Amino acid sequence: MKDIKDFTIIGTDRKNVDGPKIVTGKPLFGIDVQEEGMLTAMIVHPEAFGQTYKSMDAESAKSMPGIVDVFPIDVYPEGVEKQWSDGGGIPQLVAIVGESTWQCMQAKKALKVEWESPSDLESTETYEADLAKLLDTPVEAPARNDGDFNKAFRGAAKTIERTYSAPFLAHNTMEPMNFYANVTADKAEVKGPIQTPEFLEKTLSSVLGLPIDKIDVGMTRMGGGFGRRLYGHFGVEAAVISKKANAPIKLVYTREDDMTQGTYRPAYKVRFKAGLDKDNNLVAWSVKGAGTNDDLVFENRFPAGAVDNYLAEKASLQTKITTGAWRAPRSNFMAGAEQSFMDEVAELAGKDPIEFRLELFDRAINDPVGNPEQNDYDPERYAGVLKLVKEKANWSGANDGKARGVSAYYCHNSYVAQVLDLTMEGNKPMVDKVYCAVDCGIVINPLSAKNQIEGGVVDGIGHATYSQMTFKDGVPEQQNYDSYRLIRNSEAPKVIESYFVDNGIDPTGLGEPSLPPVIGALANAMYKATGKRYYSQPFTLDREVVG
Repeated sequence: MKDIKDFTIIGTDRKNVDGPKIVTGKPLFGIDVQEEGMLTAMIVHPEAFGQTYKSMDAESAKSMPGIVDVFPIDVYPEGVEKQWSDGGGIPQLVAIVGESTWQCMQAKKALKVEWESPSDLESTETYEADLAKLLDTPVEAPARNDGDFNKAFRGAAKTIERTYSAPFLAHNTMEPMNFYANVTADKAEVKGPIQTPEFLEKTLSSVLGLPIDKIDVGMTRMGGGFGRRLYGHFGVEAAVISKKANAPIKLVYTREDDMTQGTYRPAYKVRFKAGLDKDNNLVAWSVKGAGTNDDLVFENRFPAGAVDNYLAEKASLQTKITTGAWRAPRSNFMAGAEQSFMDEVAELAGKDPIEFRLELFDRAINDPVGNPEQNDYDPERYAGVLKLVKEKANWSGANDGKARGVSAYYCHNSYVAQVLDLTMEGNKPMVDKVYCAVDCGIVINPLSAKNQIEGGVVDGIGHATYSQMTFKDGVPEQQNYDSYRLIRNSEAPKVIESYFVDNGIDPTGLGEPSLPPVIGALANAMYKATGKRYYSQPFTLDREVVG
């Protein structure tokens, strides 16, 4: 192997080879696939999570121009060996096959489908109350328990307790779900935007009764993934529809299909408690989290190993609303909540928020609690990005009257610290500048790395500020962009500066790590601007504030 100093490609800027094709609209994506004899397929899924197919009146739809067939499908019939990547699919659907997308869309409007509804359809108020109950319910065994938190908390000179929450989020990739399939008696050709082709192939083998060597999974470019295309049910749906229609088809979701199908970022609640001694040292810290279909807490992440009395507990609430990975799973919420609370504890201690964090890292470096090998993070690298961002942002200097917040987090094997400057326009934050210090080991492609950091920052600010999915009797209340709010160009940070630690360590993740901490930096800066703490996302709808 070459010595790092002899690299001539790694560490240099390289542009995306498909860049010119992307910006000039050349066919690269799944939605662009066109094959001879191909028909278009669309689906109708239940209106509410928990409903199942009962019957339909398809005569009007079948008689419309260009419509070839309308039929119910069971995507995963009994006996099918499902993979983990099939977790987000709705198994019972109605398929419409026609000559064009527009004709299928018109047929969807004419189609009358009846669904069976259970008596316990969930609403936003239902699962929020259930998550809150979980936080008040004792767990059988903690995920981690150093020292005696309860005793230390009761004996602390100062204590603080805060609860944070976040809603379900849709992925809303620019390109809705789609897949091409041509299934015959002895082989299957499928292609489209998928993050898990190996698992799709295995599921198709089981569903279609074909050996794997008779299944060809082709991959197109993806118009956004963010975890949504880990779940390949739409590829399975396309294959099942092709087999039933006895024709090559391209399945295309409408935006409403995509936004209401599920596979959302879970909804979360987490409660933090902390205790300080008479000298304002942190002596007790606890975290207890609950998520829908997800147990949320990373018990061995910071400040584990830096506090004598540390308690981590977690619980999961099973719901009918389907969930899945969303950019930086779990971290996308935990970082913002933890780092917001960390600032509030620092304020209670009367300490600068960066110095307060660095004190804890010094403890984890020089006198760690428990076995340091148990901790997920390297405290020296963690402290390193904080020191770097402090320097680059001139943390202690003048700031032109902007409100300023800081945050730092470790996830996907990388470390990111951020300082964010903003002003408020009413209840809306206008971010002027974000400084990012990143330790991801060797940077393979600096240009692409910078793009990843900037994209994660914009994504995190936008979703934390504006976005949410809510439900009434199992029905999603947001079904398109008229009701699901995303960040706009004018609301993105004016400047994002990225600084990378050059340490020669093997490269690690970069697609996710810049998103989670920016939510904490945003909340902390908004507090400085408004005098209010933000405990519920999205922040612009927050009603639970403390003056």
